[in-house]
Amino acid sequence: MLLTALVKDLQYVLVKGDLHIEAAAVAYDSRDVVHNGVFVAISGFTVDGHRFIDKAISLGATTIIVEKDVTIDAGVTVLKVADTREALARVAANFYQRPTEQLNLIGITGTNGKTSTTYFLKSIFEQTGTSIGIIGTIGTVIGDKLTKNKNTTPESLNLQHIFADMIDSHTKHCVMEVSSHALNLNRVAHSSFNTGLFTNLTPDHLELHNTMSEYFEAKAKLFDMTTDYNIINADDKYGRLLIDRLANRKVKLLTYGIEQDADIYASDIHYFADYTTYTAHTPKGSIMIQVNLPGTIYVYNSLAAIATAYCNQFSLQQIADGIAAVDGIKGRLEVVYQDEDTKIIVDFAHTEDSLEKALLTIRPFTKGRIILVFGVYAADGESGQEKRRAMAKVAASFADFAVVTSDNPKEQDNNLIIREIVEGIEAYEGKYEAIVDRRDAIAFAIDISKKDDVILIAGKGHETSQIVGKTEIPFNEAEIVREIKGNQNKLKMH
Repeated sequence: MLLTALVKDLQYVLVKGDLHIEAAAVAYDSRDVVHNGVFVAISGFTVDGHRFIDKAISLGATTIIVEKDVTIDAGVTVLKVADTREALARVAANFYQRPTEQLNLIGITGTNGKTSTTYFLKSIFEQTGTSIGIIGTIGTVIGDKLTKNKNTTPESLNLQHIFADMIDSHTKHCVMEVSSHALNLNRVAHSSFNTGLFTNLTPDHLELHNTMSEYFEAKAKLFDMTTDYNIINADDKYGRLLIDRLANRKVKLLTYGIEQDADIYASDIHYFADYTTYTAHTPKGSIMIQVNLPGTIYVYNSLAAIATAYCNQFSLQQIADGIAAVDGIKGRLEVVYQDEDTKIIVDFAHTEDSLEKALLTIRPFTKGRIILVFGVYAADGESGQEKRRAMAKVAASFADFAVVTSDNPKEQDNNLIIREIVEGIEAYEGKYEAIVDRRDAIAFAIDISKKDDVILIAGKGHETSQIVGKTEIPFNEAEIVREIKGNQNKLKMH
């Protein structure tokens, strides 16, 4: 591709060099640069790509895109832009032939519920023989292939590559979890979204956004990028702010909920230990829905999927069949072990809101105690302390006993994190045990459980590793539980 085509619609100043040259590939990591490549210097949180310009040139880069004043003596083309992250998104879309213009792209944002909503939608599409790709927390799915993502929403260059792969595999629909980080950092810039969906907003990622207002504004950016539909949870207070804001946009607005007046809503809700039934009402009519996951949160998430499927012209029966076909979602209130005495559940709940909802969902069907195993992932500064206190309050208020342990401590002091959680639990007079090693904590919870107790292991869900320091170690909670219970049962037999 010629550089002139690569930088089409990009606002830049030509500092030096020629635009009529080959642009063989694009990279934002100097290690990925190829001969005749384009290197985009990103100013990251910890690493500044401008420091690696000389390395990129030595590896064959002939075009450098910068946002800072730099002195480059080599005979290369240099373009200066206001924001290299935004520029990366533009040139990435151009390099891959603007793939989202050929996709039906559905973007889902919100604090909780994104992953389960994507899987409900995937099932609805597949019930009709229509393939749909997924990009999100669990990874990227194209056809039957699952690939792990470094981030919930990949960097723009990787993201546009994924979209292009979907087009190449004849996948014309894609549902993507759109994180606040991705919106703030322009990872999804210059992507064409047909539909935007908002689930809810509760405290999270405040180490990046500082305030809930900033967090909301980051999420709200998605709904200025849509062309066909915006779908909003009318029961969420931030959802109602969005509804007011979007009322005068030309993009069609559809609402869903349980409590507030909404275009698509649920009634006659009946909760059971392992599933929920309700009647879904839509402008096309009403139909009975069975969700094979318990609790109100999955009523909301399935309603979100129903609203999106409705906008994509699926029949009510196709929608109901698709929801019912989801037997469970990995790491979402997933029962990983059950016998006549014990039930052990793994869930991704890692915010105070999602943890409270998980505990409240389990409570009505628990004859004995709820034993909660949880930690709080590493977060810097005051926002991290606030999050740990908030999670501790939920644990003390809604669990009968908490085993406080590590989550992903990364390079922070694990003992300090746990001590701050414990202080919060003690402030609310909760019962607890603190065990730093997460595997030992799970084993302890299993050991102290009695007949009719339920153990909830929260925070990691589908994840199969733990980050301690800079090392990512294998950590599959479902396998760990089954191993511990298997050893326990062998001892009983002897």
